[in-house]
Amino acid sequence: MPVSKKRLAVVTGGNRGLGFETSRQLAAKGLKVVLTSRDPKKGKLAAQTLSQEGLDVVSYPLDITDSESMCSLVIQLQRDFGRVDVLVNNAAVLLDTTVKNHYDERDFGPGEGSVLTVTRSTMEETMSVNVYGPLLLSQLIVPMMKDLKYGRIVNVSSNFGQLSNIAGQWPAYRISKVALNAVTGVFADEIKGYNILINSADPGWAKTDMGGPGAPLAPEEAVDTIVWLSTLPDDGPSGKFFRKRRVIAW
Repeated sequence: MPVSKKRLAVVTGGNRGLGFETSRQLAAKGLKVVLTSRDPKKGKLAAQTLSQEGLDVVSYPLDITDSESMCSLVIQLQRDFGRVDVLVNNAAVLLDTTVKNHYDERDFGPGEGSVLTVTRSTMEETMSVNVYGPLLLSQLIVPMMKDLKYGRIVNVSSNFGQLSNIAGQWPAYRISKVALNAVTGVFADEIKGYNILINSADPGWAKTDMGGPGAPLAPEEAVDTIVWLSTLPDDGPSGKFFRKRRVIAW
């Protein structure tokens, strides 16, 4: 199994939005980037777009809700590169909203915006994508990072994941981001001593399919903290929650 000399970053949900811009900026820093997409055609198009900018980016298919898909991805990464240095768990869904769901094109009614009426299926699907996927994919990739004695994992969270900001609509999304932050904390404790740093990032409200055109931040601005955490020095922080490169309360 050949081991690439170039550091490799994996960005889930990298075919659009913050994942796409994160892929662009990491590649611009000299990393080889594997962006993943549930839709192989969209992933390939995104990678081609970045490659045309002179960036070293390829796309691999991944359904973050499917364990076999995750295992296949990791096997392919081991075979093709022999390493993963950076994992950005970016893929996420916001289902409990009246806005069209950009994950599978369904529409949800206003009842989905309240914890009093949110459905079990919405909770389960949200947790599957936003929490279980990042947790399980990290489990699969950490052994490669241990072998390298180097790794950076960034869980893309939200200000809705802060316990101080927990009240409000979109309960499934809020609860999932709180849980994702918990994943960051428990992983940080387990991987001490291997030069693997894991942190959560709140990118802010950005102009993406999920954020909408009225958001104040351009994707280029929003991913700054994600990219920074992905390239931390060895003495960098771990097990923290960041916004604008500053630690914030859970």
